[in-house]
Amino acid sequence: MKFLKNKYVKFGIASVIYVLWVIWLRNYWFLLGLIIIFDMYITGKVNWTLWKKRGVKNSAVIEWLDALIFAVIAVTLINIFLFQNYKIPTGSMEKSLLVGDHLYVSKVAYGPRIPNTPIAFPFSQHTLPLTKKTRSYLEWIKLPYKRLAGFRKIKRDDVVVFNFPAGDTVVIQNQATSYYSIVRDSAQMLKQIDRYYKRPVLSDREYYNIARQRIWERFDMVIRPVDRRDNYIKRCVGIPGDSLKIVNGKVIVNGKPQKEIKGIQFYYIIIVKSGASLSDRVLQRMGVTDYQRFPGTPHVHAPLTAEQLEKVSNFNNVLEVSIDTRIGDTYDYNLFPSDTNYKWTLDNFGPIYIPKKGETMIIDSSNLPFYERIIGYYEKNKLEIKDGKIFINDVETNEYTYKMNYYWMMGDNRHSSLDSRFWGYVPEDHVVGSPRFIWLSIDKDKSFLKKIRWNRLLMGIR
Repeated sequence: MKFLKNKYVKFGIASVIYVLWVIWLRNYWFLLGLIIIFDMYITGKVNWTLWKKRGVKNSAVIEWLDALIFAVIAVTLINIFLFQNYKIPTGSMEKSLLVGDHLYVSKVAYGPRIPNTPIAFPFSQHTLPLTKKTRSYLEWIKLPYKRLAGFRKIKRDDVVVFNFPAGDTVVIQNQATSYYSIVRDSAQMLKQIDRYYKRPVLSDREYYNIARQRIWERFDMVIRPVDRRDNYIKRCVGIPGDSLKIVNGKVIVNGKPQKEIKGIQFYYIIIVKSGASLSDRVLQRMGVTDYQRFPGTPHVHAPLTAEQLEKVSNFNNVLEVSIDTRIGDTYDYNLFPSDTNYKWTLDNFGPIYIPKKGETMIIDSSNLPFYERIIGYYEKNKLEIKDGKIFINDVETNEYTYKMNYYWMMGDNRHSSLDSRFWGYVPEDHVVGSPRFIWLSIDKDKSFLKKIRWNRLLMGIR
């Protein structure tokens, strides 16, 4: 294998790999990089590792620095183009995925994105470590959305990692809550105050604009590019071109019920017979988590999968198990499209239509609330309404042609998930990748080696 040590052979192998990468990237200006590769392997005119001296033995510190720089560059490229780790932070996907699951997320499944902000501190999403609001990226260079070729397209019921669509604007003092929810809550409060003092009541849009202005005046705000928004993970229940609605908690797509998914759960009220009880040990052995007991009673409020529901319903000490309609059938003004003309709930929602790239749609005042964020923000048009007429880029129109595909994402923990029912469509440029398997799972409530959920290691994502 001596020929592999020949500099021309090394140059040839490196050049072939690099050219294949450029073809995948589809930006042939990068072919100029062959000049650098030629110099690195053949001529050696330029010292491309400025921290090292050539032709002499470097100190151990320099060698460690060299190894560290190489590792950072290699892992960064792997994270951009191949795969990255993702840790489940909340219970919105239980029981399919648990808090503490670490996932291998494939970037090549749907095709990796070229970063919008390529200049950034390594391994940080949007904020520098040990700081609360210092950005970890620079916007000196901003690249447009571009996705390289992947192995497949997103299918219905795929579990997908994506950037939080409502995470473009963030209130630094309250990053755990969506900016848009904060504005809507503030607007509702202003409306209630006017009603209490019997002052003239304004329109919802006027209250929203007042609340937005006050929040920008009182808090520290940051605008994040797409690739620097928080990562979310949900199940794709609707793809471009689908019509979707939710009836009594059941997702209906194009007139057909969603297929049964083992991990989906809802909150139920478990009524225990008089004089009986339902022990914590029994519930925990069944895998029931985040349950609560009604004060002064043996009754339980708990999220259950279909399998758990059947088991609990058959317990001799259980009188009745009913779905919690207080959660599923309560109107919340934060639900998409945040319009009082559509008083939908978590369990009875829609119908909605999911736009697809290249499709031209008739738009008017009746359906604009569903698509105004797509037209005006995601696809960067100037959208205005004057005297009841719609103007896009200063041209009056009653139709629009979509530039991207859109998706509808929902958590498997249907009564406890911040998903598309709150913030609407997920644009294709927000899609990060496809989680393939769990490589580590940590239970923070256990101790020492019991923290590791050994039965979940290398488990595939359903």
